[in-house]
Amino acid sequence: MELKEILKAARERLHVENLTPMQHEMAEVKAPEVVLVAPTGSGKTLAFALPVLRRIHAGGARSGAAAVVIAPARELVLQIAKVMGSIAPGLRVTALYGGHSMLDETRSLESAVPDVVVGTPGRLLDHINRRHLDLRHTSLLVLDEYDKSLELGFAEEMKRIVRSMQSVGFMVLTSATALAEYPDFLKLKSPLLLDYSSDSAGVPRLDIRKVKSPVADKLDTLAGLLGAVPHERTIVFVNHRESAERVHSFLVKRHFPAALYHGAMDQQDRETAIDMFANGTSPILVATDLAARGLDIPQVESVIHYHLPVQSEVWTHRNGRAGRMGADGAVYVITGPGEKLPEAYAGLPLFEPEPSSDGNTWRRTMLSLYFHAGKREKLSKGDIMGALVRQAGIAPDSVGLIAVHDHRAIAAVKAADAAAAVLALNAGKIKGRRIRVSMIK
Repeated sequence: MELKEILKAARERLHVENLTPMQHEMAEVKAPEVVLVAPTGSGKTLAFALPVLRRIHAGGARSGAAAVVIAPARELVLQIAKVMGSIAPGLRVTALYGGHSMLDETRSLESAVPDVVVGTPGRLLDHINRRHLDLRHTSLLVLDEYDKSLELGFAEEMKRIVRSMQSVGFMVLTSATALAEYPDFLKLKSPLLLDYSSDSAGVPRLDIRKVKSPVADKLDTLAGLLGAVPHERTIVFVNHRESAERVHSFLVKRHFPAALYHGAMDQQDRETAIDMFANGTSPILVATDLAARGLDIPQVESVIHYHLPVQSEVWTHRNGRAGRMGADGAVYVITGPGEKLPEAYAGLPLFEPEPSSDGNTWRRTMLSLYFHAGKREKLSKGDIMGALVRQAGIAPDSVGLIAVHDHRAIAAVKAADAAAAVLALNAGKIKGRRIRVSMIK
């Protein structure tokens, strides 16, 4: 693809007006092996997508995928596929990941050869073993967040995938932190190292403060802090799934508009939580460190460390959720009695929330409607917007984000319009057929 064509799509679909120095250097890279080290939220996905897409020739017959991107988590796979699909008009980008319908993925692979395959190691290997995917002629390979893949124990899966690829001529490894050595199975010769880990251009501008909890149980301190921070998208990070459940339950009982996100939830529930966080229905997200990487959520105002991170790099990944791509953001670290901060954070200024006489002042201004049909039923964002405006009589500016998945869709509307919209949509038809619509509570 031509670079100007890719950049035009990036402007129109991702609203990227100018490339960062990192993205510009990656777009022009000539080396066959590249190791890119860059912090979370710096635009790394677009950076590695540019040289890969420039090396793909659109059109013509293809015996297999031109490019494969391996990522350690389902959420990261979806983000990468979304970015690459947005800036590559005319190319077929397919996402393969655990928790997704194997039947739907197989049908997608059989219906047409994808130009780009983005997948988790286990699911990619599964399709290779079942002969749904032939990578012998694939020439472009990206291992995104390869350090995380190794940490999660995917070394053997990645080794077997790479061994099945006999024609790789261009390879990119990305990470938020540098590794002392690279896996032997990659057989790297002399990779070009691009280290943007200390580049201030794409690093978030963060105001980091400490909040003291008088007791070990920090729930009341958290509630007070949430009352004091701007009522915008806020992620509360905890260290364990059980803690996430407990904190979320506490906030819901206090009528905070909170969503829950951790690895023990099934994929659909996790996707719904992110949809509702992104569209403003649940602007507070209680999450484990699964949410510290791979989620492309714009404009997160605040990050709260309910528990202190166990590893130093986790601080970086959590903090990177706020103020992405160099924007401003706020980080709050709640410390209990006897808890000590790492040396790098020892001198944080103290933030003391003023107690609110009004109690919980968070209010849901948006509600989410659930459409029991999706991409596989040929339902698009335009179809949903048209139905909401024409059938339900909602003003276009009262409709928020619309997310369409394989067999379902979620649309945000202003809370005052939600109930009437459900009645109107269920009484009529969308694209000539009845589609059940309900409100997510």
